[in-house]
Amino acid sequence: MTRDRAKIVVSRRLPEPVEARMAALFDVTFNQSDAPLDSTALLSALKGAEVLVSSITDRIDSDFIAQMPAGVKLIAQFGNGFDNINIEAAHAAGVTVTNTPSVLTEDTADMAMALMLCVPRRVTEGARVLLKDGTWPGWSPTWMLGRRLGGKALGIVGLGRIGTAVARRARAFGLSIHYCGRTRKAPQIEESLRATYWASLDKMVEHVDIISLHTPHTRDTVDILSADRMKRLKPGAFVVNISRPELVDEDALADLVASGHLSGAALDVFEHKRGVNPKLLELARADKVMLTPHMGSATLEARIEMGETVIVNIRTFLDGHTPPHRVLPEGRSQL
Repeated sequence: MTRDRAKIVVSRRLPEPVEARMAALFDVTFNQSDAPLDSTALLSALKGAEVLVSSITDRIDSDFIAQMPAGVKLIAQFGNGFDNINIEAAHAAGVTVTNTPSVLTEDTADMAMALMLCVPRRVTEGARVLLKDGTWPGWSPTWMLGRRLGGKALGIVGLGRIGTAVARRARAFGLSIHYCGRTRKAPQIEESLRATYWASLDKMVEHVDIISLHTPHTRDTVDILSADRMKRLKPGAFVVNISRPELVDEDALADLVASGHLSGAALDVFEHKRGVNPKLLELARADKVMLTPHMGSATLEARIEMGETVIVNIRTFLDGHTPPHRVLPEGRSQL
C-alpha cells in the first residue's frame, strides 16, 4: 500500500475545500452526479481502489463487503453514524471502518435546541399563517398560544458529547436537566449541569416535560421510546429525536400525538427511508409535529471538519497506524 496517491473512491460530493484537499493528496474518483450509487455501481467504481469514503446513503451490508475488491481495506465513513455499514462483516473481512465523531457536537446540539423551541412555541405554524396570503387576523390575547420552556423539565437519553452540549444550552433557557444512560456521570459534570441522574428510563419519563434522544443505535436502543414507555410520559409532553430513527416507535408516537396525550414532537430523522411515515406527515400538516430532513449537522463548518477528519483517518491508515476514529463491532475493545 502506497503512502501517497492512494486510490480512493468518494460516494457522494463533498464541500469544495474538502474535495480539493483530497484531490491534492490522493488519486480520487468522485461521484460527479451526487446521486446515491447502487451496489453495482459502487462496486464497479471500487475496482483498483484502496479506500472507500462512504456516507449514510450507501448500503454496505455483508453481501456488499463480500463482493468488494480485495484491495479495499478501509471504509472511511463521512459521518458520525454508521448504521449503514455491517461492522461485524467488515471486521471479519479484515476491513477497517472509521467515522467522524466529535466534530458534529455543537451544530447538532444547536439543531436539537431549535427543534425544542419551535414545537412548543408553534414557530412554523405561526410562520405558515403569513405564507397563505400575507395577512393575519391581528394580535389577540388568546391567539397562537404556545408553551414556555423556562421551568420545564428536560429528560436527555444519553448524556454523551451531544447530550451534554444540549444540556448546557437548555440550562440557559431555564430548563431543569434530567438524564438517563448506561453509566452515571462524574459528580463534577452533574454539578456543572445541575443534572439529575435516573437509573430507570421508565421512571425518568414520568417526571419530564420534554424528552430528547442522544443515544446511538444499538441492539439495546431499538425502540427505546416504545409505545408503553411513551404512554408513561406526562400528558402534554414533547418528544425530540435528532439522533437515530430506530430509537422511536413512530406509529405509537404518531398515535399518542393524535390522541392528545402528547402535545407534539420534533423529528430530524425518520424510520421510513423511502418516505416519511404517512401518520407523521398528516400530523405535520396539522402542525402537531415538526419534521426536518436530517439537518442536524448540516452546516458548512461541520461538513468541512468532517472531511478533514476523514482525511486524517485515511492518512493514518495508509501510514500503517490505527486510525484515531476506528469503529469496532459492539463489545470489542480498541486494545
